[in-house]
Amino acid sequence: MMEQGSKGQKRQEIKMLNRKILEITGVMNVESFDVEEFLLETELGFLAIRGQNLHMKHLSLEQGLVAIEGLVHSLTYLDGSTAAKSKGLFGKIFK
Repeated sequence: MMEQGSKGQKRQEIKMLNRKILEITGVMNVESFDVEEFLLETELGFLAIRGQNLHMKHLSLEQGLVAIEGLVHSLTYLDGSTAAKSKGLFGKIFK
């Protein structure tokens, strides 16, 4: 669940076990997903997760929690400079 830091900063936790199980808090929306890429809108920005055989194990937007299984290759926060360079769906939208 999302918690505020002592100075009002947002907090997000990302837990990964053996590159196969990923749990993320602070998720506001799942923008898109397939077996190779998930695009999540989080409290701290858009997060792209790339890998193989990815699938959603658990989703609770009320709690801001997403759990993903599969082989994780990369986690990337997308901002103005990296969004245009992204090769996934996010990059196509923001060209």
